[in-house]
Amino acid sequence: MTDLTRRSLVASGLALTAAPVTGRPAVAPPAPWGATPSARQWAWHRRERYAFVHFSINTFTDKEWGYGDESPALFDPSDFDPDQIVAAAKSAGLTGIILTAKHHDGFCLWPTMLTDHCIRHSPYRNGHGDIVGEMERAVRRAGLAFGLYLSPWDRNHADYGRPAYVEYYRKQVVELCTRYGTLFEFWFDGANGGDGYYGGARETRKIDAPRYYDWPSIVALVHRHQPMACTFDPLGSDIRWVGNEDGVAGDPCWPTMPDHPYVQAEGNSGVRGAPLWWPAETDVSIRPGWFYHPDEDARVKSPDRLIRLYDESVGRGTNLNLNIPPDRRGRIADPDCAALTSFGTAMRTTFATDLAAGAVAQASAERSSAFAAARVLDGDRESYWSTPDGVTDPSLVLDLPPGRTFDLVRLREYLPLGARVTRFAVDAEIDGRWQTLAEHDGIGAQRMIRLPRPIAPRRLRLRILAAPVCPAISEIALFRQAAPAPVPVARISDPGVLASAGWSIAAASGGEAHRLIDGDTATAWVVPAPTPGAPASVTIDLGVTVALAGFKLTPSRAVMTGAAPPRGYVAETSGDGQHWSVAATGEFPNIAYALATQRIAFAEPRAARFLRLRFDAVAVPAARLAIAELGAFTRAPVRLRQ
Repeated sequence: MTDLTRRSLVASGLALTAAPVTGRPAVAPPAPWGATPSARQWAWHRRERYAFVHFSINTFTDKEWGYGDESPALFDPSDFDPDQIVAAAKSAGLTGIILTAKHHDGFCLWPTMLTDHCIRHSPYRNGHGDIVGEMERAVRRAGLAFGLYLSPWDRNHADYGRPAYVEYYRKQVVELCTRYGTLFEFWFDGANGGDGYYGGARETRKIDAPRYYDWPSIVALVHRHQPMACTFDPLGSDIRWVGNEDGVAGDPCWPTMPDHPYVQAEGNSGVRGAPLWWPAETDVSIRPGWFYHPDEDARVKSPDRLIRLYDESVGRGTNLNLNIPPDRRGRIADPDCAALTSFGTAMRTTFATDLAAGAVAQASAERSSAFAAARVLDGDRESYWSTPDGVTDPSLVLDLPPGRTFDLVRLREYLPLGARVTRFAVDAEIDGRWQTLAEHDGIGAQRMIRLPRPIAPRRLRLRILAAPVCPAISEIALFRQAAPAPVPVARISDPGVLASAGWSIAAASGGEAHRLIDGDTATAWVVPAPTPGAPASVTIDLGVTVALAGFKLTPSRAVMTGAAPPRGYVAETSGDGQHWSVAATGEFPNIAYALATQRIAFAEPRAARFLRLRFDAVAVPAARLAIAELGAFTRAPVRLRQ
């Protein structure tokens, strides 16, 4: 005897409505609304997360930005293993790799004949190596996508700032676009112009980047050779910067932007209904710095933090570009591998089973059987539920199998028709009562909703609260979160780095100075900007007397209106806190724009228990000074031959 339950009746009814009716004209899909993605942008949206690989001269000089005068002889990885790097990325579920083919120092990781400042003149493989080529082949072997970063700024090239350099740069673009197979992304960094070696001139050169590079022509050049490669950053490119390097997108983060040069305040959240489809990429490093530094081995982001980064980027409709920098061997270090593997395992376990499978979908309205509510359950991102044109506030209910427990909801819009939903809510029917689980602006490529605890409701409901046109929802999926395996905090591999345990703040000119030694770069010491005669200062009691060889300063990377790092420093040491001697003075190179950790070595180690730092000015005009972290070391960072 057939069991005619409510579920089977509903399911059979939906199946009947999905059957075509002979002679009845097909209902047209909804018209696109507003800006929509190109084919390459739509393909890019579906990549979701991939790796950045910063590896170059800076890996061996312990810098973030090279000056351009570094000898190619410095580049000599002892055990370069591109397959190990790719395996680390793949263990985290990353779908591709973007390699820094050339950073601001101008050193090229491929054997170009356009300059001698390249891998041809390095000891690596006796000058016959090609890091770009080796990485590209390893990426293909693993079935991942490959992309490249080519810094527009070149602090080595003598012609930088003149027309001849732009022609040189365009030739580099063509070489990279024609030698290394299909690329999914081509990255143009926004850092351009400043002091540099410039062929021995050793001067500062300023440019008007949009006019100097003529970005539309360079973007077109990339697309001529790589039609599916999304270009990053300048106006006219396919994707935009999210506005910070913390891995956090705005909530919401609209994929549309105004048709004018990038504005950081707009970039983090986008602008609803703006005319350009210019979606955000959220870039962040697994370490405080972009390049490998031995003193950051204990600062690798935990698997739990990586999951939060995923929620704050991919979960808000952007793509996550996670930097994993190889060490001086040319491998991903063990602490990074452990975090990536734990993160990837938890993510694969979480998303292995869609717990909405077997549910029955009903909607308050359907455009036709081709756009039925059941489309949100078919696992096909090219199909979607939609309603008649005049129905802009519909609801859709999932009748769930009994006992189905979940704590993560994923929603997706069909982006080729535009970002249609302005605001929505998700409800659950628990014990016969509807309860609102979440209410947000924007769905976009996807919207993740993590619940504080697992629930097993009878039904789940999506309500469209505001939309200018009928929705196009391609997915409602449910999952049970898997916690990542804990990873022990690594020991710093550089024995010269002093641990801050036991340190204290002896004096400070204001603010919460303990944040400078709390081991958390997400917190910052913020005080009024120093003025002539009124410097900012802080004194650290190291707890014991050590042979102090230098200090480290990490600027805040948080986007703060009206705050900047210090321009320069005066470092003093003391054995008793009463008698002081100057250990070093100077300016922090490129600190305002690189926002990189500054490692300042003294001329020679000195016995000290107290370290006092004075800051007389901020690096760029700002009302406040902000510093994230201070550190110290007992021997200078390793410098290789130049």
